[in-house]
Amino acid sequence: MIPRRSFVAAALAGAALPARAQSAPWPSKPIKLVVPYAPGGTTDVVARMVAEYLGQQLGQNIIVDNKPGKGAMVGTALVAKAAPDGYTLLMSVISGLSISPTLYGGGDFDPMADFIHVSLASRNPSVLVVNPAFPAKTLKDYVDYAKANPGKLAFATSGAGSSNHLLGVRLQQIISAEMLHVPYRGAGPAMIDTIAGNVPSMFDSLPSAAPHIKAGKVRALAVSSDERNPAFPDVPTMKEQGYPDLISYSWFAISVPAKTPAPIVDRLAREMQAVLKEPTVVKRWEELGAESSTMSPAEVTRFVQAEIDKWTPVVKASGAKPD
Repeated sequence: MIPRRSFVAAALAGAALPARAQSAPWPSKPIKLVVPYAPGGTTDVVARMVAEYLGQQLGQNIIVDNKPGKGAMVGTALVAKAAPDGYTLLMSVISGLSISPTLYGGGDFDPMADFIHVSLASRNPSVLVVNPAFPAKTLKDYVDYAKANPGKLAFATSGAGSSNHLLGVRLQQIISAEMLHVPYRGAGPAMIDTIAGNVPSMFDSLPSAAPHIKAGKVRALAVSSDERNPAFPDVPTMKEQGYPDLISYSWFAISVPAKTPAPIVDRLAREMQAVLKEPTVVKRWEELGAESSTMSPAEVTRFVQAEIDKWTPVVKASGAKPD
């Protein structure tokens, strides 16, 4: 006969095994980071840097999964429907959450109710670049050309509904001259065609355009920041060239599906702050002209809501349509 004390101990040990198996610490397997744009653009550049260092902090590989389409809404919708277990993250962007839902007349997700917005990864201005063979040397030259050639001056962007698309729309409104928008499935393909001269100009986020500007493959006419960017001190702002209404920034954040457990959200937020203080990341952000953030999840949530409130009436008033 088994002694009662031994029987009880064995029963308790057996009962504990399933509990331990079910409570494996997060993360216990690779994590997917969905990027709602094609490889090569700013979103992809920021995402791959974040994936590398956040993965080191968490002790797991983070796999970047590019899912472009519909002004960043395709990839965003995929994460909204993903299991809230911390293994699917979204590199959320201004277009996917604040612009495209209005531009496209709604979507398969609610930008606030279907997500928890964890951390702001970076914020950066846009830049207007032209092919070196294009005659414009300043923003004034560019505007003069647009006015003299109504409907003919083409500008590329990463896609309909992007902040750069609306920046181009806003410039047309201000100068009362029609231009031709050429949308691409990401900033990478758009920049390739601008460098090749297939499109004479492009509104791009500064981080993705930065290496091409430095290499002389495109010429920067103006940045959309309030002040000149330290990484490009010779590039004047749109504001100082007479267009204060063209101050604009795009941003990139880490978001997860709603109902993701609080301990996972807290861990992600904490590790993201460590990533943004990593010297290599700080240096890279400076080289790209990007700014990091110290916002908490609650502050990021308020920030995203404010961006929705800001851009929704702009999209409606612009009359912009998906291309």
